[in-house]
Amino acid sequence: MPREFTLFGVLLPTLLPLFIVSFVLQTVLDRVLGWAGFYRIVWHPSLARLCIFIAIFGALSLSLYK
Repeated sequence: MPREFTLFGVLLPTLLPLFIVSFVLQTVLDRVLGWAGFYRIVWHPSLARLCIFIAIFGALSLSLYK
């Protein structure tokens, strides 16, 4: 996979689309976990949200660059 790609003549790093996809996936998962009541049993909901986002972003990055 290339390190960057062009979008209408602008060079974008490959991690930018992965970041956007991770954000969308985390938002959907956050809604589902909130609806299920997961955040009521978590000590720090904001930290849990951040960790979920980092895990999704890391998994997508590893799948692309490995």
